[in-house]
Amino acid sequence: MDGIRVIRVWSYISANEGFGKRILDYVSFGVTSFLHGLFVKTDLIVATSPQFFTAVSGRWLSLCKRKPWVMEVRDLWPESIKAVSAMKSDNMIFSYLEWVEKRLYKSAKKIIVVTDAFRDKIASRGIDKNKISVVKNGVLMEKFKPVEKNRQLLSQLGLEGKFIFGYLGTHGMAHKLDFIVECAAKITDEDIHFLFIGNGAQKENVRNLAVQLRVKNCTFLDSVPKNEIADYISITDVALVNLMKSETFQTVIPSKIFENASMQKPILLGVEGESKSIIEQYDAGICFEPENEAAFLDAVYRLKSDAQLYGKLQEGCKRLALDFDRRKLALRMLEIFNQVT
Repeated sequence: MDGIRVIRVWSYISANEGFGKRILDYVSFGVTSFLHGLFVKTDLIVATSPQFFTAVSGRWLSLCKRKPWVMEVRDLWPESIKAVSAMKSDNMIFSYLEWVEKRLYKSAKKIIVVTDAFRDKIASRGIDKNKISVVKNGVLMEKFKPVEKNRQLLSQLGLEGKFIFGYLGTHGMAHKLDFIVECAAKITDEDIHFLFIGNGAQKENVRNLAVQLRVKNCTFLDSVPKNEIADYISITDVALVNLMKSETFQTVIPSKIFENASMQKPILLGVEGESKSIIEQYDAGICFEPENEAAFLDAVYRLKSDAQLYGKLQEGCKRLALDFDRRKLALRMLEIFNQVT
């Protein structure tokens, strides 16, 4: 793929439902990637998380091959499990996973994280801050360009003339989409519509809630192929980025922010912490307190009614995307790898 050899290995695939099945899914890839990796010649090993056991595989390969390894941390796992109440923090398994997590940090030659908050959090656990580098998420701007709305798609979905708030991504416990549906049920403006695209553990629950509340301004679609994502973003007016209210999620920066910003779709952000700082710094959207109904509804109506504000936020999106061009970030990653080798 683009001159890079990609090896696909067998793993047990499970829907994002049930803790036991997810762990089996993760562990199976950790084992098979390790076994295949034994027969691949390499000078440097890079393992990215989530999921957690990919990093475990990278460490095992580092030990067996006596080669340095770099751990890229895209989620503070297992801490994120605790945040969505998928496991109690006093559970023996959780304590064991935290112990393994710290050993991974200590053994890695370099740690790359996607937020400044992640770096501070890991350093607070006794890890040398000097070996932690920050390379944030970004976007391939040539794949996500501002374009006219896809009229054929609008017609197909029956959404012509609607002001669309789009959510594209996982429908999981952390994303609190039931809150969005409950708010949507209280919106009286018939031109406002919410489009949800994706799958996940809470997809059916959220859709059933919409039926129960007799919501008419929400459309639910399954995941779409990557090469069609830009078409679906094009028909939206605002990008909805939402997470449940939790201190843990103040450290994350959802990657969908950058793709939507690149297409100049203002962000309606229900995430606090570093994500909020970025949106406010670039003036690329409106932030509301997670799970605050009044704040959410106020932001929805403002984005719909204030054309001057909307144009200003589009300009902010443009500036944000330029600063988070993935090609620039990739060169930064390469620079770090070269330091290790």
